[in-house]
Amino acid sequence: MTTRVIIVDDQAMVRAGFAALLAAQSDIDVVGEAPDGAQGVELSRRTRPDVVLMDVRMPEMDGLEAARRLLDPPKGVTHRPRVLMLTTFDVDDYVYEALRAGASGFLLKDAPPADLIAAVRVVASGDALLAPSVTRRLIADFAQQRPAARRKPALRLKALTERETEVLTLVARGRSNTEIAALLVLAEQTVKTHVSRVLGKLDLRDRAQAVVFAYESGLVVPGE
Repeated sequence: MTTRVIIVDDQAMVRAGFAALLAAQSDIDVVGEAPDGAQGVELSRRTRPDVVLMDVRMPEMDGLEAARRLLDPPKGVTHRPRVLMLTTFDVDDYVYEALRAGASGFLLKDAPPADLIAAVRVVASGDALLAPSVTRRLIADFAQQRPAARRKPALRLKALTERETEVLTLVARGRSNTEIAALLVLAEQTVKTHVSRVLGKLDLRDRAQAVVFAYESGLVVPGE
């Protein structure tokens, strides 16, 4: 299957470079570009891409607000693409707000070309781009600096079984399904099933939201 992608960035050279790189892949089709969040939202509504590469800082409407509009569309709009945030900085509070809104992860703009291609494929497949250890560290830092109200998320944890809670804890610590399977002595397919049930019970979109939820609920404490 071909993954349909749009690129939203206020720098024309960045858009052109990313578009050329992605369009050269046989399984990726770049269906449009936009210079700001507002035009990006309109373009997404019109072209219905699978993945939106969204710059964080842009004029008119920043990437965070655009991501919110795409991931929580108004009544009557059924299309919800997966959003991959692009940022120039290692630490960017906007990125975490975007993860809370439902974005599937983030990528540094100076990442190697192969990483960009892989990121689009990972996000398109329904997973979250949370493997790098730097991502775990940044989310932990953000959770520690800006703790959210924890009462409601903590109550939602009661819906999970003991095993599901263990799995969520390991997901929040950045463990892959393979690593979780080894740690808990389970089959990898069983771990996938547990992760799916956790997402369903907590009404979470993907692993990115699961990580944020785990920190906000107090299940995982930064620094431990």
